[in-house]
Formats: sequence, structure tokens, C-alpha cells
Amino acid sequence: MASTVSAGASTHSGGGAAIPSSSGGGGMEELLPLVLQLTNAEQREVVLLELSKKRESFADLAPILWHSTGTVAALLQEIVSIYPLLTPPTLTAHASNRVCNALALLQCVASHADTRQPFLAAQIPLYLYPFLNTQSKSRPFEYLRLTSLGVIGALVKVDDTEVISFLLSTEIIPLCLRIMESGSELSKTVATFIVQKILLEETGLNYVCATAERFYAVSTVLANMVQLLQVHPSVRLLKHVVRCYLRLADHPRAREALRTCLPVSLKNNTFGPHLHNDPTVQKWLSQLLSSVGGEDAPASGGNNPLLSGDGN
Repeated sequence: MASTVSAGASTHSGGGAAIPSSSGGGGMEELLPLVLQLTNAEQREVVLLELSKKRESFADLAPILWHSTGTVAALLQEIVSIYPLLTPPTLTAHASNRVCNALALLQCVASHADTRQPFLAAQIPLYLYPFLNTQSKSRPFEYLRLTSLGVIGALVKVDDTEVISFLLSTEIIPLCLRIMESGSELSKTVATFIVQKILLEETGLNYVCATAERFYAVSTVLANMVQLLQVHPSVRLLKHVVRCYLRLADHPRAREALRTCLPVSLKNNTFGPHLHNDPTVQKWLSQLLSSVGGEDAPASGGNNPLLSGDGN
């Protein structure tokens, strides 16, 4: 797989495409020498730090990174060099910071309208999945997962059916669900945002609700998060959880299933004191309860199509 992606990356990077002129921000005379130094292994660490710090200043950083010969390959080299440190977990803070600087540059590429599609075509997000699959709770690993999630988050932030279709063809949902259960609050928030954006696309909603197994994988994790949020409240995280539930309720079979598996704490105003300053979440929660029947939900599944497995 790695060789295939590398070939795709080098095809796009070395295709002779014209490098765009600078359209604001940092000067091209400052940017180009830095980008070219990325291919020099001895200079790369310092340049990664410099570019990651200044990435917001360079409007054309993403296309220049993508179209400069060898640059994407150098960033991928930074990523794969960390793989041996994942199992057993021996990642140091220094190594984590360095690879996260490379990931920050890839996030620029993922965010930019001109480079998003070739970024997907080269299947570069797959390089990040081993990072998302780690379970060590040490700070270097948490930072690595969070930064990797940021790249995927940048892809889904702009509504794009092709992005969602690509992600659904991979194992991104199980990876996000694991982080939603066991990650830090910030990682949980980004992972839940990614699942939310997938659900908001019709193809994503239909994918999750196509089988009982998929639906209950998502709804069980959401329910576990609600339970933890009662102990450690976070309006920011709860907002994404409620939005996921509300979107699931748009699907007829999922809506019926939620009548039995929606957490009671979402029905009985447990979170009311935390939401008085957030009318958006209040509105979403009200819509959700109205959709699934609130306190009037039945006590058992009955002929629920998802419970009976008819959603396959």
C-alpha cells in the first residue's frame, strides 16, 4: 500500500504543474527556499517547525507543497519513520512533535480546495490510520492522535461527497469510535465531529443505518459518552453528541431504535444547567426528543426493524 500511495504522491508532486503565484500572506521569496529544504534530511526538522509555525501566513503553501518535487514524499517519510515506535509504544515527545509538524503541513494540503482531491486520490489519509489506532494514553501519543484527527477533520469540514465516500471505504468510523470512548476530551471532540460530518452526508447516514451492527456500534459509544458527560460535563463535546443523535433520528429505522436506546439523561433535563448559555444545543435536544418521542418512548424494542436485524 505504501508504495502505491508514494507513487501517487510523486505523480502529483512532480507532474510539472505550475506553482501558483503568492496571493497574500508571507512572501514567495521566503516560502520557496523553506519548502525546497524539506527534501534535505539534515535540514528537515528545523524547516518542519518553521513552516508549521508560519503555515497560516502562506496562502499558497498547500499547492506549493503538493507540486514541489519530492516534498510530499519527504512528509510521508517523516510519518512512516514513526511506525516502529508505535508497538511497543516508545514514542518520545521529541519524535511526536516532529511528526506532528509534518502532519500540520499535510493538514494544509487536506484543507486547500486545489489539493484536497489529489490528496484523497493518493490515499494519503491511510498513512495516518496507524496513529489513530494507538491506545497509549501518554502525552506524545495523545498529541499524535489529536493532530492526525485534525487532518481528517480538515477533510470533512468542507462538505464534499467524495471525501465522505472515501472515508466510508476505510475504517475511519471504528477508529473514531474507539477514540470517542477512550481519548482525551479534545480528541473525543474532534473524533465525534468527524462522525457527525459523515452522518450529515446522506451516504454516511445510510451506511451507518444499513445494518443493526453498525447502528449499535455508533449509538452504544454515544450512550457511553453521555454517561461519562454526566460526571465530567463538556458542552462542546455534548453539542456534537446531540447533533449525531439528531441526525440519526432522520433515518426512520434509527429513529425507532432510538426510542429504546436514547439515554435517559438526555430526556430528563440532566444537562439543563449546563446548556442554559447554548441555545443551539437546547434546540437540537428539543428537536431530538420531539422526533423520538421523549419520555413517551416504549420500554422495549417490539418490532423495531434495527433490533430485529431487518436493516441488513
